[in-house]
Amino acid sequence: MFLNTAITAAQAGAKVLMSKFGKTIRIEHKGEVDLVTEADQAAEETIISVIHKNFPDHDILAEEGDYGSRQSSHCWIIDPLDGTTNYAHGFPWFAVSIGLEVEGEVIVGVVFNPCNKELYVAEKGQGATLNGRPLSVSTIDKLDQSLLATGFPYDRKGSVANNYDNFVNFQQSAQACRRPGAASLDLACVAAGRFDGYWEMKLKPWDVAAGQLLVTEAGGALSDFAGEILDIYGREVIASNGQIHQAMLDVLQTGTRP
Repeated sequence: MFLNTAITAAQAGAKVLMSKFGKTIRIEHKGEVDLVTEADQAAEETIISVIHKNFPDHDILAEEGDYGSRQSSHCWIIDPLDGTTNYAHGFPWFAVSIGLEVEGEVIVGVVFNPCNKELYVAEKGQGATLNGRPLSVSTIDKLDQSLLATGFPYDRKGSVANNYDNFVNFQQSAQACRRPGAASLDLACVAAGRFDGYWEMKLKPWDVAAGQLLVTEAGGALSDFAGEILDIYGREVIASNGQIHQAMLDVLQTGTRP
């Protein structure tokens, strides 16, 4: 029931996004480079209505709205539009991300890219799939043969902890680095073996809740920059196929941390 609700909610939210994609929409600034659109807000309302129809007593933690303090052991962690800047510019790389946390552990994760019609799904202990096909991380074991992904924080223009130094260091160490602009899809692509590793700083729990479960269930590794257990409420994330994880940690030891 939990998984079906997550999938239904993600698809409903994505339908709202696609109905407005490529059209003139209202765009507001939460910060100098941090955008929110009317599509984010409408999709979030739709997603929450689906969840609350089935689970009215569950908590909600979502990017665009304040839904009160935690009262339930079950919390839905929602990004209604991951990749808002891409979306606002008509660049077709964005997703709906939904995770369900129970007693502090994410047990369901769904990431849906409506432009590519790719539905990533994970259940704790049940593996991860892409459109029903089982996912597995890549087997590349050398950093200089690896394709990595990252992103940059919204305060990058005013903070020295902006990930620029890490990006340069990884460009020198890896085969190549990409910056697609949607953390949930970066994590999903690690789970699918498309990226061999991913790192980023200053994310929010709705950016990583679903994606990190995909990586785990596809056989990958996760940590913070110091190699400690990943906290989705923390400030750092590394995801990898496991084979290059230590090599990524070694590179990050030379860079700035938030």
